[in-house]
Amino acid sequence: MSKIMVKEQRETMSLLFFIKKTKLLKNGEAPICLRISINRQIAEIRIKRSIPVEKWNQAKGCAIGKDRLSKELNSYLDTIRYKMFQIHRDLELDSQIPVTANAILNRYYGHDQRMLLDVFKEHNDKCRALIGKEYVEGTVRKFNTTLLYLKQFIQNVYHKDDMYLNELNQEFVRNYEYFLKTEKNCQNNSALKHIKNFRKIIRLALSNEWMKRDPFFGLRFKAEEVNVDFLSIDELDRIRHKQIDVPRLEKVRDVFVFCCFTGLAFADVSQLTSENIIQDGHGKLWIRKSRQKTKEMCNIPLLSVAKEILDKYNDYAQTNGKGVLLPVLSNQKQNAYLKEIADICHIKKKLTTHVARHTAATIVFLANKVSIENVAKILGHANLNMTRHYAKVLDQSIMNDMENVERTFCN
Repeated sequence: MSKIMVKEQRETMSLLFFIKKTKLLKNGEAPICLRISINRQIAEIRIKRSIPVEKWNQAKGCAIGKDRLSKELNSYLDTIRYKMFQIHRDLELDSQIPVTANAILNRYYGHDQRMLLDVFKEHNDKCRALIGKEYVEGTVRKFNTTLLYLKQFIQNVYHKDDMYLNELNQEFVRNYEYFLKTEKNCQNNSALKHIKNFRKIIRLALSNEWMKRDPFFGLRFKAEEVNVDFLSIDELDRIRHKQIDVPRLEKVRDVFVFCCFTGLAFADVSQLTSENIIQDGHGKLWIRKSRQKTKEMCNIPLLSVAKEILDKYNDYAQTNGKGVLLPVLSNQKQNAYLKEIADICHIKKKLTTHVARHTAATIVFLANKVSIENVAKILGHANLNMTRHYAKVLDQSIMNDMENVERTFCN
């Protein structure tokens, strides 16, 4: 095999471009190869370019001539040469990776670095396989949305299909937050949920030593306090006792009221079965169910209002084939029909399935002297912070009502 090569040296690294005359391609041209030598260690690659043998300059290791094709090829060789020396310098600064010929090739092809979107997709695929065991469908769907937004962000801002994990820095994180708020119209707390999902992937990468620096280091994000909507006693009574002649609205109303007197979240009431109803030693009925969201166990005394609703749908529970106790529609449909119910009950608040849980925590439980600790157990809160938030909101509501009394009677 005849080799024509040129040597460029920087410290202990040598680059040699050469052609293989004895292994001509089908088009009659010789493949161009690159040899990297570092401390007598050698690695060779084909650079996916070829050239007629007579057009290769043996002395300079480049194409002969000033035609367009020759100029483009020589420019390509210069680009490779520059990248190799750049990688060599980067590896010299990275004390964790030995500087070898193979290490330079691996870095050149990206084999030693993981890509952000690839890692995120692998994570989401594993989460999807664990639906029903560790994750719920909604959580995986949120991860996929964050991944989609990251992909769009990288394409729009960095004009790339993906990015190496080690390329990420604080500027990337701040730019992503800005993208979410401006391009995706996310409110602050919604944007922070995507940031939180993204941060989970960064922690995964750091724990696996796929990246050296934490781009979140030193960054602080502050969630805005959310106003918790809940019904007053009067509003809850209006909904409970309203005569509704439309079957679909009646079912949605009943499920909503059931949640107001149990505190169950939508995802949990939609999967409530007879196995979740237990009787204690005193003959009292309880709902015992782990929350889908947190896996925390809820222990909920079954109040008479909720028991009456279960009894009302006893036939449905026996015949629906799914084992669930109540006719729960999709969250989207439930919320759409709750809008209609709010209208016919003359309630101006925006009714959603989660308002029922807020109402249970505030008006039904805390306002009736149930302790914060017991409310936390009923709702399946992992800690008391959220429960205290409900108590704070309830106190503020009471104060607002008393100020109205003050204005009415004392002015």
